[in-house]
Amino acid sequence: MTRYGAMYGPDLTFLGVPACDLDEPDTWSDAEVVILGAPYDGGTSYRAGARFGPGAIRQACYLGHDGIRPSLALGVDGLLDLRVKDAGDVMMFSGDGQAAHAALELAVHTVSAAGKIPLVLGGDHSIALPNVTGVARAVGWGRVSIMHFDAHADTGDSSYGSLIGHGQPMRRLIESGAARGDRFLQIGLRGYWPGPETLRWMAEQRMRSYEMTEVVARGLDACLTEASQIALDDCDGVYLSVDIDVVDPGMAPGTGTPEPGGLTSRELLDAVRRLAYELPIVGVEVVEVAPSHDHADVTAMLGSRVVLEALSGLARQQAEKRGRLKPWDPSQPLLDRYPPLSTT
Repeated sequence: MTRYGAMYGPDLTFLGVPACDLDEPDTWSDAEVVILGAPYDGGTSYRAGARFGPGAIRQACYLGHDGIRPSLALGVDGLLDLRVKDAGDVMMFSGDGQAAHAALELAVHTVSAAGKIPLVLGGDHSIALPNVTGVARAVGWGRVSIMHFDAHADTGDSSYGSLIGHGQPMRRLIESGAARGDRFLQIGLRGYWPGPETLRWMAEQRMRSYEMTEVVARGLDACLTEASQIALDDCDGVYLSVDIDVVDPGMAPGTGTPEPGGLTSRELLDAVRRLAYELPIVGVEVVEVAPSHDHADVTAMLGSRVVLEALSGLARQQAEKRGRLKPWDPSQPLLDRYPPLSTT
């Protein structure tokens, strides 16, 4: 689990937060969130390149990499108020899926078992299998609800004869018992896959999938409210999984399996902020950013902002629990959302 170094670029932390090493617990014992990179794209079925996603997400910002990012919307600093640290990339050789996934599961479980929130930068979506498994082993087997943003259900049985791929992790999680089908909420599905047989399997598991026509007809907020109510019922925590291809490829072209007709970047950021603020989040992943297919870093920038919205939402939730801030009111004037400045 030692820091990976410069195999896929310079060994930078996310926007300059302090570095840590999972092999040295003293370097992250005070953290509340530990960032892990998962540079793996051996599970892709179309365009590869997501192994470079962690580096792209860490670097994508026009501001200084100083470990400071005050949120205008929420009045907190998600990088400082949560004590975020970056453990670097897990050693994941894309030619050996089983070994790569085992290494990631160990790293995620190490963080989660220590009472920290693992935030994983992918990598293709096959890494949801070791990520959620690692969290479930620490938080509770079958006790973690999944909020899954994606254009695709990722519930296929196999791909080219392999059970490990970015189109299968959600089925594997339900089959193993790590996650319950009736606490699996999918938002943003669209397109022309999967077929009737897979959809029947999903119905048998009692999964709840909000396809884009339903999201448009009912409104994203209404779907999120309903999904959150289901997720909170009989669970010990919520895992947030964000595949960047949930966003329309016109706003997120840098991904392996682009599907037209998705959410806007604004809708995704608002949704992630809301869920991180309202729900008991126990893990987060942002996956399928493939910078080799990007244009002007727009997808990497979006991935970075998804991470920041998740961290800011968590930070605001904690600040209110500690009595430092009153409940958030987005209709407030900007300066009223911040704590009063000290006069001493």
